[in-house]
This record gives sequence, structure tokens and C-alpha cells, in this order.
Amino acid sequence: MDGKEGNSKGKCHSSIPVRQSMSKDKFYGKIIKGIAGSYYVHVVGAGIYECKPKGIFRYKNIKPLVGDNAELDILNEEEKTGNITDIAERKNSLIRPAVANIDQAMVIFAVKSPPPNFNLLDRFLVMMEAQNIPVIICFNKSDLADKAAMEELEKIYKPAGYSIIFASTVDMTGLDKIKDCLDGKTTVFAGPSGVGKSSMLNALIPDTNARTGDISRKIERGKHTTRHSEIFNLEKNTYIMDTPGFSSVYAWTMEKEELKDFFPEFALCEGKCRFNGCVHVNEPDCIVKRRVEEGKISSVRYDNYILMYDEIKNRKKY
Repeated sequence: MDGKEGNSKGKCHSSIPVRQSMSKDKFYGKIIKGIAGSYYVHVVGAGIYECKPKGIFRYKNIKPLVGDNAELDILNEEEKTGNITDIAERKNSLIRPAVANIDQAMVIFAVKSPPPNFNLLDRFLVMMEAQNIPVIICFNKSDLADKAAMEELEKIYKPAGYSIIFASTVDMTGLDKIKDCLDGKTTVFAGPSGVGKSSMLNALIPDTNARTGDISRKIERGKHTTRHSEIFNLEKNTYIMDTPGFSSVYAWTMEKEELKDFFPEFALCEGKCRFNGCVHVNEPDCIVKRRVEEGKISSVRYDNYILMYDEIKNRKKY
């Protein structure tokens, strides 16, 4: 996942409200899916409309994104068709996947089966930190793990300040906590294959398959034959953005000296190291390295930091 635009650092903002206008033929809604030049827009209280963007977008080189808040002209109410005439200013956007107006991300890994890939998880966290997008870490399949295993995971990520939820779609553990975190926000769901992301979506939105049915029929494709981002409306202004599974996050756009800024637990050490601008790698009297030795910062996180730092340092520049 690569970021393109960022929002202000700190607490996330709630989703921009989408609502029907007072005009007879003009509506406001959220783009929930885009395939082959058609965009499917959810209008609260009215349903999903299949829309084409006006030619002005092509002229201005603007491509609508899943998550955009759009203004519509309705062409046929019975067939639920329309044109996108305007797009509200974006709060943020990502390049991969191409989505907009995200309040937060929920990254899902399994406690075990498969065991969590910490390097991949930390890469995702860095990319979200770089875009000022808050992240909730959900460790699924908690029914397969004992208390000690879950405590070890907390030791890695709690010192970094991340919210952690242990969940299971088998015994429904943690589902209420997840719903509370989602309320009133647009949340990106991301995670590698095999961690139970689809099961989680089905548990949160029991009629997920039914909600995708109309779109699947219109484009004459099965819902699992393409890998596009899609938004589901949980209730009112609560949206879940399902993204294609990711297996790698390598497209760094930052410099190696900037990487430390995206590890929140390092921020507590800012200005305390012997050297100004310490990057916590080879410098003597480094507080970050000392806290790693003391167990106050996870060695797993620090080792992944070093791997990413070296990767950025050694990348080819053209």
C-alpha cells in the first residue's frame, strides 16, 4: 500500500457524511466499487447506482477512486443509473490500492495458522504512519492460541502505541470491539491471504454476498474473479473497505533518515541520543538501542527497522 496524499497527524477524522440532496435529480453518495469505467455509488437511503464519470474528469485528468464522495445526476431511477458530476475534495488517498478518504486501517493477521509475518506487518504500519492513517491491529484466530502467545504479541506492539484486538470468527470473540472501532468511520481492511479476512467480513456483514450480487450481475462477473477494492456499508456512515490481499510492501518513497519517524516507539527517544539526527543504527550512546536491550522496545520491531533501513539505503536510484 503506497500513500499519495496525507491528512493531519493525530486523531482520525470521521467519514464525510453522504446524503441525498434536496434536488429532485441530484444525489450525493460514496463510490464503493469501480470496474471497467463504471463506478458503483452508494447513496444512503436510496441504494447503489451504476454511474459513468462526466467527460470533464478526463479533461482534468481526474480519475474517480473507491471511497470518493461524489455528486450524481440520476439518469434512470428504476435502473439505478446516473452520471458522476463532481467529486468532493479528498482527505487522503492511496496508490495501492487506489482508494480515497480513509479514516483508519485495520490490518488483520492470524495469531497462528499461518503465524504472523512481522516483517510484512511492520512494513504496512510504516506505510500507514507515513500517511497519518491510524491503524488497529487485529490478530484473528484467537481460538487457536493460548494466553502466552497473545501476551507475546502485545509485548511487540503495545509499546508502539497500537490498538490490538484479538478476535475469532469461530467463537465470535472480539467482534463487538471491532464494531465499536468501525462505528462512523471508513476503515480499510487489509491482510495477507489465509488469515480469515473474508470470514471476518462475513461475520461483520452477514449479507455481504447479497450486497455484491447486484454489482456482480451487472458486470456479468463472479465476485471472486477480479481483485478490486470494494466498500461495504455496515450502517449509516460506517463503511468497510475490502482491499486485495497483500503479500509484500516494498515501494519505498522515503529516505533512510526518515524511516525512524514512522516507528512511534522511537519518538519517545527523540533528542535523547548522543548525536542529533541519530538514526539508531550504528551510532554510540543511542537510547533506542539501549531500550531494545532493556526490553522496552521490541527487538522484533527493531530488527525489522534495520532490515527496512538497509533496504532503503541500498536501493538503486535512477
